[in-house]
Amino acid sequence: MRNGPFSLIPQDQPLEDTQQGSTLPSAGLEPAAQQAVRELLREGESTNTRNSYQSAMRYWAAWHALRFERQMQLPLNVPCVLQFIIDHAQRQTGAGLASEMPAHMDRALVEAGYKAREGPLSHNTLVHRMAVLSKAHQVHGLANPCQDGAVRELMSRTRKAYARRGEQPAKKDALTRDLLEQLLQTCDDSLRGRRDRALLLFAWSSGGRRRSEVAGADMRHLRAVGPQEFIYTLAHSKTNQSGRDVPENHKPVTGRAAQALADWLRAAAIQEGPIFRRIRKGGHVGEPLSPATVRDIVKQRCALAGVEGDFSAHSLRSGFVTEAGRQNVPLPDTMALTGHSSVNTVLGYFRADSALSNRAARLLDAGDDDTAAAAQGSGRPQS
Repeated sequence: MRNGPFSLIPQDQPLEDTQQGSTLPSAGLEPAAQQAVRELLREGESTNTRNSYQSAMRYWAAWHALRFERQMQLPLNVPCVLQFIIDHAQRQTGAGLASEMPAHMDRALVEAGYKAREGPLSHNTLVHRMAVLSKAHQVHGLANPCQDGAVRELMSRTRKAYARRGEQPAKKDALTRDLLEQLLQTCDDSLRGRRDRALLLFAWSSGGRRRSEVAGADMRHLRAVGPQEFIYTLAHSKTNQSGRDVPENHKPVTGRAAQALADWLRAAAIQEGPIFRRIRKGGHVGEPLSPATVRDIVKQRCALAGVEGDFSAHSLRSGFVTEAGRQNVPLPDTMALTGHSSVNTVLGYFRADSALSNRAARLLDAGDDDTAAAAQGSGRPQS
């Protein structure tokens, strides 16, 4: 229910202008042509990105309505943005960590559904909210308060303060091979079990596919190259949004993953269209899975397996990279399957247990082993 200050919030707080911030000139075009430009620009933006931006802007509007008791209008001024930062970032005081968000405001934002829980935002969320506001000013061609020196300096110092306190960005736990095996053991030979087994193995073994990529997997892009081997062509992804035809688009699906996929396709009688679909009562195979359902399947299988930790669909991706690190798979080979273009991004997925397999960490032990072997070969006593 929208009452009090929340009545000041527009029903749909927009991020983009009519051209999604594009520099394409539409002035002088007929109305139908301008609409076509807008539709093409919108189609080229991922649903996840659009939803994420709109959610962030709704939060900005809700916070602004409570803090200043008036509707938010762009451009925002620098003091307003600085207030947002200190309302949401914790700082060290004589009494401990604190922020400037009044308790009644924080509670109201949670009760109205704009926040998940009371308390400060994570640093990652704060950075994202600032980036979205900056983008909103950019696409409207407005003076951008996020680029002001005072705002940039405060955000930089905030990041360093969080780092000095040892606060790290929250990451989902990795579903490495041993944990994945436990999930697979919960998949029986029912239609649902076959689907989930195929989904888990396809997503993990083809390079840790994102949930949107799994949900969007289609038979058009799946090619059988042997009795139990497939090549899946990832025509569009987060790192290849323009759909460039490059060798890294072709993901092998072999071994157990290929066997499980073939088993699911045969059992569900799928020959065209989406690969992974909902299963309704009576075993009817229905519409394609949504990305959210892919996440739910991973969580459900973790619960059935009794695997403890904070897991989600992204755990398949981080688990693949972590396992590759454990098994000393060359980084270029790992990146060819994951689709990453940045080495630093891939390294960010490595978990502590994969670091233990780093050969460079055992140089001293290797030296001792070589020295001992040489001493035994020469007959010299070891000191």
